[in-house]
Amino acid sequence: MESKNKKINLPYYKKIFSDILDMKYPEKRYLCQQLLNKETLTHLDVINLNTSIFGKNITSEDEIFDHQHRFYSESDIIKVLTYQHKNNLSNSELGRHYKISRNTIAKWKKLITIDENSTN
Repeated sequence: MESKNKKINLPYYKKIFSDILDMKYPEKRYLCQQLLNKETLTHLDVINLNTSIFGKNITSEDEIFDHQHRFYSESDIIKVLTYQHKNNLSNSELGRHYKISRNTIAKWKKLITIDENSTN
């Protein structure tokens, strides 16, 4: 019973990224300021911040590790599927854009249906 009331402690990404920008990459702060000003960061925001700060120049070993440990909340999945619908992308195209397996996207589409009228 006690475990149901436990709150999951998530890292405070805004503080982490702000400190990284202040200490190592102050010239990149303007690129990230809009995301850092948001009240709460989604998992996709964290990925975008990470890419903006560190770029896409990561080793294949790091990339494999990152892909194995990515987690998408339901709201993030809905945003990805909405993006697909708005831009009329196939699962393969969407997968390349977000670096997600097309099979994962197909699985998400089976679990979550996007209302066409709500994709404004």
